[in-house]
Amino acid sequence: MRAAVRAYGITLVALLSASLCLAEAPPRARDLGIPFDGTPGRFNAVTDVPGVEVGYKTLISGHGALQVGKGPVRTGVTVILPKGRSIAGYPAAWFSLNGDGELTGMAYVKDYGMGFGPIGITNTNSVGVVRDAISQWDFRNFGRDPAYDVSSDLPIVGETWDGLLNDIDGFHVTKEDAWEALKEARGGAVAEGDVGGGTGMALYQFKGGSGTASRVFTIGTTQYTLGVFVQANFGRRDELTVAGVPVGREIRNDMPVLAPGERKDGSCIAVVITDAPLLPSQLKLVAKRVTHGIARTGTISHDGSGEIFLAISTAAPALDAKSGLETWQALPKSELDPVFRATVQATEEAILNALVAAKTMDGINGNKLFGVPQGELRSILEKYHRLAR
Repeated sequence: MRAAVRAYGITLVALLSASLCLAEAPPRARDLGIPFDGTPGRFNAVTDVPGVEVGYKTLISGHGALQVGKGPVRTGVTVILPKGRSIAGYPAAWFSLNGDGELTGMAYVKDYGMGFGPIGITNTNSVGVVRDAISQWDFRNFGRDPAYDVSSDLPIVGETWDGLLNDIDGFHVTKEDAWEALKEARGGAVAEGDVGGGTGMALYQFKGGSGTASRVFTIGTTQYTLGVFVQANFGRRDELTVAGVPVGREIRNDMPVLAPGERKDGSCIAVVITDAPLLPSQLKLVAKRVTHGIARTGTISHDGSGEIFLAISTAAPALDAKSGLETWQALPKSELDPVFRATVQATEEAILNALVAAKTMDGINGNKLFGVPQGELRSILEKYHRLAR
């Protein structure tokens, strides 16, 4: 398959606008003095991997008592385009740490070692509509292109449960929402916290949501980039660990305000993307390393929490149409420690970026999740002598 190419025009006004947006960007985890290992890319985001784009559609409306079908609504759609506005293939593999969740298309990924086109993340009850929307988008954009076959399209869409704040049984996410997220997808800095599919999520009983981070590393004489995107919705307060410090045990205020009988099940969808050339079997090993990254933040992956991870390389194999042979390039397994290390480091930081970015939000029946108190978090790290120097 050939990759679609999109050209960008850059104006002085656009550059000035981008500079202002970056200047006004909210603090991220490392801005609070949280120490992290490794070297991030320019935006410290999955979009540091060349060609990767991220788009959101955020749905927030209504307050008060739950009225199924009316709201309150606290949900949305996230899309990740690993190779830009293209459905070109990419080597892929996945790993389920705990299977109380969904990531569509994984039977194909398992047997063929490849994925194609955009990836969606949303709430549990909206997986189907987002999957169908991506499939229609694929057909509309590439269905008449002889280089692509979309007659058996199998989009990848994951979910986490936002029923604490959102009218999840109201099925508020539409195809149009997914198409808008696809339309808005772009590279560069990525919004975090209460956006897209992460809008209504909880994290260690604080407000959670969308987060991302990246690492650059060198193997041999070549520099590679690896980025992680998470939709983080898991963990209990006393588990929260930041830079080895038991932060959750120290912060006893700001516990969730929940109506009687409300439950809390979590989940984490993580997407790892790198430009390092890796075989599907090697990407499986990468996907497994996400486990170490989320464990650094304290979770034990509770029985009702779905932790499902996808790993992708943008370095696709080359097909010789004449001979019918595919040629793969791959790093030897003995050289993969920098890839594993980058995955663990970027996963940990992506989760803490989601935590720091998320703001206090109320939802159905007066349920309320508080944003992590940033000043108190910093004071606790200082108390334990763990602030970055």
